[in-house]
Amino acid sequence: MTAGDVRDASYGLAGPVELRSGAGGALIAATVLASMVGFIDAYMVNVAVPAIGRDLNAGVGEVQWVLTGYLITVAALLLLAGALADHFGWRRILAAGLLVMLVASLCCAAAPDVATLIAARVVQGAGGALVVPSSLALLNGTLRPVDRARGIGVWAGLATLGTTLGPYAGGWLVDHGSWRYVFLLNVPLILVAGWILRSVPEAGRARRPLSLDLAGALLAVLGLGGLIYALTEGPSAGWSSAAVVVSAAVGVVCLAGLVPVERRRPAPMLRTALFRIRQFLAINAATVLFYGALSAAGYLVVLQCQLRLGYSATAAGAALIPESAVFLIVSPLVGGLVARVGIRWPMTAGILLVAGGFAWLSAAQPGDGYVQAILPGALLWGLGIGLTVAPLTAGVLAAVDDADLGEASAINDAASRVGGVVLIALVPALLGAGGSGDLTRPLADRYQTAMLVLAAVSVVAAAITALFVARGRPPVTRLPATPRVHGCAVPVSPDSNRRAA
Repeated sequence: MTAGDVRDASYGLAGPVELRSGAGGALIAATVLASMVGFIDAYMVNVAVPAIGRDLNAGVGEVQWVLTGYLITVAALLLLAGALADHFGWRRILAAGLLVMLVASLCCAAAPDVATLIAARVVQGAGGALVVPSSLALLNGTLRPVDRARGIGVWAGLATLGTTLGPYAGGWLVDHGSWRYVFLLNVPLILVAGWILRSVPEAGRARRPLSLDLAGALLAVLGLGGLIYALTEGPSAGWSSAAVVVSAAVGVVCLAGLVPVERRRPAPMLRTALFRIRQFLAINAATVLFYGALSAAGYLVVLQCQLRLGYSATAAGAALIPESAVFLIVSPLVGGLVARVGIRWPMTAGILLVAGGFAWLSAAQPGDGYVQAILPGALLWGLGIGLTVAPLTAGVLAAVDDADLGEASAINDAASRVGGVVLIALVPALLGAGGSGDLTRPLADRYQTAMLVLAAVSVVAAAITALFVARGRPPVTRLPATPRVHGCAVPVSPDSNRRAA
């Protein structure tokens, strides 16, 4: 008997769920709320950066770690979290991640100094690593195949409410209360998501045997941590300083050693065989660049609005609301478009539109009105990601078998997080900032150049998509089953050759 045959006493196992059903509605609601928590924790801190720096007397490097500490942990642990989700069940791991994030959020809000805040953000990132892949895998693996692309579109559109309302609400709390309240925004979302999750059926499926690939997880943490430390501290400490050089070397060596180590593991955290699938590899390469540019651009625009354009934290948080509003409208419609025309051209066009939005926003300078400086770029940005997210997500999941959905989702989200953390860490270097806590002068000198660099990064992601992503909906590529571990083999179900519609 496999783990997929065991019935939980409180949650029954179920077959595919129809999107337009009670269970489908609960599934959408729970995964949307869980995803909002992840989005808010990743990006809502942007509006609080100046206030955190002032209140805790933190320099640029320390404030960067408040942002990147969360992102590094999520990115480094996502693959391990995906393996846990594929073994214990997507819903169980999702519930556990929400609990960790709840506790960590309370610790962030109560942090007495910047070191404690960074530590709490790292723990929060561990919870985020559990939440993100399990929520999307639960959605995709529980819905009927014919409803998957449409369900992903609805999920993406509704989840963007977190990125819309989170920064605005966070900015309002900073202006009228304290930056500490920003970390309490997700508490009601976590509680409601956990309550709704009780009504979501656990999909009946064969589960992979548990493999805690500690060597792979350690290499990922040390590799990303060393690289990001070097990128974050380089502008202030000097690129030739011993600490920066050593951390960069450790990071590069660990990341370079991750692939050969994983190839030799009997049950690896990272199944390198997945990257033999052209569709999977191309979309993840585009994801690193595109989502990295999105993360860094969002950070830069919020800083420019507050420190150079004279916006309050509330207004800065609201500046990109039109982007999220357009995304909310467009994204649910794109799922049907993908079913008709495939994923290549919607993705390519969407990424190029976002690049155009970055180019427009790069010209925003003091004295410019909002309608002139921000709104057109925000609208292009929203239309672009609305066209991109659903085909990107559906395409990367359609390329693998259902038994690998958790890991595929984790890898794709890790790609987006790695891109985000690397490019956010590069922001001080792009701006030419030193070790002081004031970014006003660097923004005045280099903001436009930095935004244009991010536009160019997006154009490269669009080129990868146009050249290497399949025009239509790719068939699922079957991989050999993972070798036996403790007498168990990971089954590849003969009737699971399903793909996102």
